[in-house]
Amino acid sequence: MASIPQLSLDQELPALTLPPVDRTTLALFGPASGDTNPIHIDIDFARKAGMPDVFAQGMLGMAWMGRALTGWAPQERLRKFDVRFQGITHLGHQITVSGRIIELIELDGESCARVELRNTNQYSHATIVGEALIAVA
Repeated sequence: MASIPQLSLDQELPALTLPPVDRTTLALFGPASGDTNPIHIDIDFARKAGMPDVFAQGMLGMAWMGRALTGWAPQERLRKFDVRFQGITHLGHQITVSGRIIELIELDGESCARVELRNTNQYSHATIVGEALIAVA
């Protein structure tokens, strides 16, 4: 397995900043992910549901988190990945995925880092928070 850099408590992962969310991204991600809910691509449907416009699929934000994680550590080292959806990512929002090591532990004979993750928009509002467990040895 590929190695990852020397680790320490409170170490930050490289941030991943995405381009602003646009309609094309939502239209392409929906069928690719199996989430074809019209609230993400049909403005009339979204407005009837009480939203000002369409908005990003929650799984798109989770995919961005996964991209940030696997950009830092090889995918085969990922042991656990959980998220909690906390807000809506609207059109035009620019998301930055950040993470930091919050614990270094031994689990089932394997050295691991517990990583806290956060998707934040340009207004500093967290839209998704999560945790991952990464094997480090």
